[in-house]
Amino acid sequence: MSRIANTFAALGRRGEAALVPFLMAGDPDLEVTRALLLEAAEAGADLIELGVPFSDPTADGPVIQRAGLRALARRTSLRQILELVAELRRGGMTTPIILFGYYNPIFHYGPARLAEDARQAGVDALLVVDLPPEEADELWSPARAAGLDIIFLLAPTSDAGRVRTVLRKASGFVYFVSMTGITGSKAIDAGDVERMVADLRATCRLPIGVGFGISTPAEAGAVARYADAVVVGSALVRIIETQAGSPGLVGEVGHFIRALKGACRRTTPAAG
Repeated sequence: MSRIANTFAALGRRGEAALVPFLMAGDPDLEVTRALLLEAAEAGADLIELGVPFSDPTADGPVIQRAGLRALARRTSLRQILELVAELRRGGMTTPIILFGYYNPIFHYGPARLAEDARQAGVDALLVVDLPPEEADELWSPARAAGLDIIFLLAPTSDAGRVRTVLRKASGFVYFVSMTGITGSKAIDAGDVERMVADLRATCRLPIGVGFGISTPAEAGAVARYADAVVVGSALVRIIETQAGSPGLVGEVGHFIRALKGACRRTTPAAG
């Protein structure tokens, strides 16, 4: 069983939804990213999405776009990110880490090489926003052979055929995008998303995570009542942006993650 599967199994026994914070590697620099990852794990993050900066993101809103540009200005590379993950694993960090990004950096790195290097570093999964399952074999095959989960996205516009296509390739969990639009662009409509997640659960045996548009503990708690994981990105990255350079930055991020995690300890189990 993978580290991600073990995490969801343990959370299920406790009746908790997973909290999945997103952090952009290299924002404001990799030394701070190291501190933020350790703080996130200590504060209760169950899994962590670690962004790989890319100059032309298609799903990220302005907050995460700016974070990616700051990281690129620091010349943050995929190789450096893997080295950071390996260092954290050597130090004893066990929280599952998902590399989140776009295919261009992976294509240039080499999909097979990336899969092997990510495995050796201690990465648990890859989420490549612009890589549909129909075109994923170049990465999917070596990644699965290396024991990495591949997380795919579904959206409110995904019809039954699209759901079947994604579920044939997905592992770890399914990421349900709560809205049509980019990250951080508008608030989630929890009622509509709950209905769509219930429909998806009828055919999906994997845990279902919900992201995009969740920015407060109250919103996280509302989603946690029916989803298996709650992903929060822009709200965290905004703290990093506004507090960059402050000695209180890491503590502020940890405080927010603790509040989000507290909200994910739901009082009733998810359906399914």
